[in-house]
Amino acid sequence: MTDTAMPAVTRTIDARGSFCPGPLMELIRGIKEGQVGDVLAVLSADKGSKTDIPKWVEKAGHQLVGVFPRDGYDEIIVVKMK
Repeated sequence: MTDTAMPAVTRTIDARGSFCPGPLMELIRGIKEGQVGDVLAVLSADKGSKTDIPKWVEKAGHQLVGVFPRDGYDEIIVVKMK
Protein backbone atom coordinates (compact mmCIF):
# COMPACT_ATOMS: atom_id res chain seq x y z
CA MET A 1 0.00 0.00 0.00
CA THR A 2 1.30 3.46 -0.86
CA ASP A 3 0.93 6.76 0.99
CA THR A 4 -2.13 7.52 -1.13
CA ALA A 5 -4.30 5.03 0.71
CA MET A 6 -7.96 4.86 -0.19
CA PRO A 7 -10.05 7.16 1.98
CA ALA A 8 -12.64 5.41 4.13
CA VAL A 9 -16.00 5.38 2.37
CA THR A 10 -18.68 7.07 4.48
CA ARG A 11 -21.62 6.27 2.19
CA THR A 12 -22.17 3.63 -0.47
CA ILE A 13 -24.75 4.23 -3.18
CA ASP A 14 -25.68 0.94 -4.82
CA ALA A 15 -26.97 2.02 -8.23
CA ARG A 16 -26.27 -1.27 -9.99
CA GLY A 17 -29.94 -1.70 -10.88
CA SER A 18 -30.35 1.70 -12.50
CA PHE A 19 -29.14 3.12 -15.77
CA CYS A 20 -27.99 6.51 -16.96
CA PRO A 21 -28.69 9.04 -15.60
CA GLY A 22 -29.85 7.17 -12.49
CA PRO A 23 -26.44 6.52 -10.87
CA LEU A 24 -25.41 10.16 -11.38
CA MET A 25 -28.73 11.42 -9.97
CA GLU A 26 -28.27 9.19 -6.92
CA LEU A 27 -24.73 10.55 -6.45
CA ILE A 28 -25.97 14.15 -6.69
CA ARG A 29 -28.60 13.40 -4.04
CA GLY A 30 -25.95 11.80 -1.82
CA ILE A 31 -23.64 14.82 -2.24
CA LYS A 32 -26.47 17.22 -1.33
CA GLU A 33 -27.34 15.20 1.79
CA GLY A 34 -23.73 14.72 2.88
CA GLN A 35 -21.14 16.80 4.71
CA VAL A 36 -17.93 18.27 3.28
CA GLY A 37 -15.27 15.56 3.39
CA ASP A 38 -17.74 12.70 2.98
CA VAL A 39 -16.44 9.90 0.75
CA LEU A 40 -19.14 8.41 -1.47
CA ALA A 41 -18.83 5.17 -3.40
CA VAL A 42 -21.20 4.71 -6.32
CA LEU A 43 -21.64 1.13 -7.51
CA SER A 44 -22.82 1.15 -11.11
CA ALA A 45 -23.12 -1.43 -13.86
CA ASP A 46 -24.07 1.30 -16.36
CA LYS A 47 -21.14 1.87 -18.72
CA GLY A 48 -22.01 5.56 -19.12
CA SER A 49 -21.34 6.18 -15.44
CA LYS A 50 -17.59 5.68 -15.99
CA THR A 51 -17.50 8.89 -18.03
CA ASP A 52 -20.59 10.83 -16.88
CA ILE A 53 -19.85 10.77 -13.15
CA PRO A 54 -16.18 11.90 -13.41
CA LYS A 55 -17.22 14.75 -15.76
CA TRP A 56 -19.90 15.92 -13.34
CA VAL A 57 -17.61 15.59 -10.29
CA GLU A 58 -14.99 17.83 -11.94
CA LYS A 59 -17.57 20.38 -13.09
CA ALA A 60 -19.22 20.47 -9.65
CA GLY A 61 -15.90 21.00 -7.86
CA HIS A 62 -15.63 17.73 -5.98
CA GLN A 63 -12.75 15.24 -6.00
CA LEU A 64 -12.73 11.99 -7.97
CA VAL A 65 -10.64 9.41 -6.13
CA GLY A 66 -11.03 6.92 -8.96
CA VAL A 67 -13.10 4.53 -11.03
CA PHE A 68 -12.38 0.95 -10.05
CA PRO A 69 -13.58 -2.05 -12.10
CA ARG A 70 -15.23 -4.69 -9.94
CA ASP A 71 -16.87 -7.97 -10.84
CA GLY A 72 -19.57 -6.89 -13.31
CA TYR A 73 -19.75 -3.26 -12.21
CA ASP A 74 -17.63 -0.19 -11.43
CA GLU A 75 -17.00 1.44 -8.06
CA ILE A 76 -16.64 5.20 -8.42
CA ILE A 77 -15.22 6.96 -5.36
CA VAL A 78 -15.93 10.69 -4.85
CA VAL A 79 -15.04 13.13 -2.05
CA LYS A 80 -17.48 15.98 -1.32
CA MET A 81 -15.33 19.12 -1.38
CA LYS A 82 -17.85 21.90 -0.72
